[in-house]
Amino acid sequence: MIPILYGSVVAASLFCSVLYIYSWHSHFNVNICLIFTFIPIACLGHFMFSVSRSLDEAVAAMKITYLGGTFLQLFILLCIFNLCHINCKRGIRVLLFVVCCVTFAGSLTIGYGGGFYRSMSFEIIDGVSVLNREYGWMHTAYYTVVVLFFAAGFLAICWSWFKKSRVPRTIILLLVIPYMIVLLSYFWGKRIYRRMDFMPHGYLLAQIMYLVISVRMNLYDVAETVIGSMVRERAIGYVSFDFRYRYLGSNSIARRLVPELNGLSVDDGVERMPTDKKIRHYLDSFKENPENNTFVFTMHDPSGNEENDRIYNVNVNFLNDGGCRHGYIVTFTDDTANRKYIRLLDTYNEKLQSEVNAKTRHIVEMHDNLIMSLAMMVESRDNSTGGHIKRTSEGVRILIDEIRKEGSILLFAEFCRDVIKAAPMHDLGKIAVDDSILRKPGRFTDEEFEKMKQHAAEGARVIHEILLHTDDESFKVVAENVAHYHHERWDGSGYPERLAGEQIPVEARIMAIADVYDALVSKRVYKEAFDFEKANAIIIEGMGTQFDPGLRGVYEKARTRLEDYYESVSQGDRSLDS
Repeated sequence: MIPILYGSVVAASLFCSVLYIYSWHSHFNVNICLIFTFIPIACLGHFMFSVSRSLDEAVAAMKITYLGGTFLQLFILLCIFNLCHINCKRGIRVLLFVVCCVTFAGSLTIGYGGGFYRSMSFEIIDGVSVLNREYGWMHTAYYTVVVLFFAAGFLAICWSWFKKSRVPRTIILLLVIPYMIVLLSYFWGKRIYRRMDFMPHGYLLAQIMYLVISVRMNLYDVAETVIGSMVRERAIGYVSFDFRYRYLGSNSIARRLVPELNGLSVDDGVERMPTDKKIRHYLDSFKENPENNTFVFTMHDPSGNEENDRIYNVNVNFLNDGGCRHGYIVTFTDDTANRKYIRLLDTYNEKLQSEVNAKTRHIVEMHDNLIMSLAMMVESRDNSTGGHIKRTSEGVRILIDEIRKEGSILLFAEFCRDVIKAAPMHDLGKIAVDDSILRKPGRFTDEEFEKMKQHAAEGARVIHEILLHTDDESFKVVAENVAHYHHERWDGSGYPERLAGEQIPVEARIMAIADVYDALVSKRVYKEAFDFEKANAIIIEGMGTQFDPGLRGVYEKARTRLEDYYESVSQGDRSLDS
């Protein structure tokens, strides 16, 4: 009767393994595969023992039983680690395997020494094979290893339940059931019926649970499930090669896109595709520079209708397996719908952008004209500033141009544009100066000059209010700095903040040279215009005291252009100045 029960268990275990093979998927855990291999082996050992009729047969059967039981503990533990997302390093896995090998090696000494069984005798009682034995120290070590493996598995399950929220609770519960079945069968099975070992039955029940777990885990493997779905639904083609460009395989979509693949056999080199150069080009480009892994492939419509062309994104990446690179994989993803949508969107955006640019230019022109009108209105109140705005603006433009040519000072194009655009606003603060002072036909008293000096800070305030809601923040800052600090001096004796050296913004330092130069070569109510030589001498003398000495070279290069410009300006345009 007992051999029949054991034989039934072996048959059922083999049937479960067949079911597992039938439902096998490439994403199944390798440890579960080994569990389904070793459980039938362990059950077979018990069956062979039940039909043994001699001590030698019984010993051989016991060794097969220990082979299955010893390594099952390892594969069950590693399976738990994997399903619970616990990283078990390669060195630890090797160590555990060595421990199992040593433990199993101890069982191989049965019949050759007293290390595993000190003594043993075989008899048949009521048709049941019985092996009477006295355990040795090796068997104690075997039990110790089994207990440690069980304990490590339970700790891993408990840790995952409380600490690993990404581990499915269903899987954890399913892991507990076979573990408890095997544990109870191992330690308490014989207490139910002394002459029969219920371990194979426990193995069979555990095998059934692992069959459920393997199917369930395939659903939780989101990355692989999504990839499989995407390949089918998005018509993704793929073809793989090893590092020597030997063909490894492809799917039907890739073979449809690249018909030359149909003529390749596995391990054929890519050179066997003489009529198609695309694949070789993709692989060569990626091999030369792994960042260059994206290409576009167009499958033209046979009728010649471009609207029916299919456009594919081509990606080349390393073919990885278990963290090791084995070659290259080329994927083709149909991107036709996106490309057509982007093309339509681009056409619409171009039209919309053109209209926006036109409106923006109009708004900017109105904005600039408003600023210039305001500056000219202020200038019209000052009987000593006729044409000053225009001339200083051109002076700033010439200086900026020379700075960019020389390259000693790095100025971005946007900054240069902002400085030139802000130059006409440098005296905007004079709008707050009383007419009696602003239009005085002579030199200012000390008290009047103090009031006049307020125009710098006032100009910054006015510009801040005018440009408060502008989107061009960089221009706002530059314009405020030009108005606020163009009367500061390099030695710190200027106004209104008495800034010194590089504390003065560079835009204000440039404006200061253009402003003073215009004042020197233009006629004022309190002086005649200086000739170019005298003006130049004054400017050069002021380098390091009034002006930034770092701009001396720029000024000297710009001098000829400044003189040519002022020479071209009529005497009437330069009759009055600030």
